[in-house]
Amino acid sequence: MVEAARRRGGSRSDDRRSADQLFDRELDHLPPEARWREWMQRVEATIFAASEPVGREMLARIVGKTCSIDLLIDDIREELRGRPYDLVAVAGGWKHLTRSAFADAIRSAFGTAAGGGGRAVDLTQSEVLVLMCIGYFQPITRGELSSFFGKEVSRDLIGHLRGAGFIASGPRSPTPGAPYTYVTTKAFLLEFGLNTLRDLPDFESLEDAGLLSKEKLLAGDIMPELAGAHEEAGADTET
Repeated sequence: MVEAARRRGGSRSDDRRSADQLFDRELDHLPPEARWREWMQRVEATIFAASEPVGREMLARIVGKTCSIDLLIDDIREELRGRPYDLVAVAGGWKHLTRSAFADAIRSAFGTAAGGGGRAVDLTQSEVLVLMCIGYFQPITRGELSSFFGKEVSRDLIGHLRGAGFIASGPRSPTPGAPYTYVTTKAFLLEFGLNTLRDLPDFESLEDAGLLSKEKLLAGDIMPELAGAHEEAGADTET
């Protein structure tokens, strides 16, 4: 039975390889303009059909070796210039997203929880602030986050961010007790329209402006309004 399953699995794999070999990426039989147009349509159709951002490696499967994906994306975006949606680099790939100018219309049609431009999960101000700190200082422990705000960051708050998919466990901290650290996820990038963490507002500029400093935060020296936003957090201890 195991051998039969192996043969069936091998047959499906062979079928996929055969179909892959039959797919014409290069389109050498077409004149250059028609070839470029076909590649544009393939890329746009693939991104449109995908539920997640489509990365460069996936797009490379459907276009020729000499094709510049970046130039294709530029041309597609140019054609979408007058449309209510755009092709946006987000979470390490590309995705069709509606323009922010139409957010009110979409919310009126679907409501904030029905994919109409609102968050899939509502976040409190406290959760947004904690998520911001994790984004900048990851990997970071719950104890360090609590030091930032001068208040305990509760397990419930961390659990809500994990449940929403915005953070995940990182490596154990080398500090005594080896507590878990937390890092942001691909869903975090997608939620806030970031392609990579490098797209976060420049941290050095925030430091120069006196708005954010890891050293001051760890010392408990944080603006009172930010610390006050965590009054609802529980007072449990780090494990």
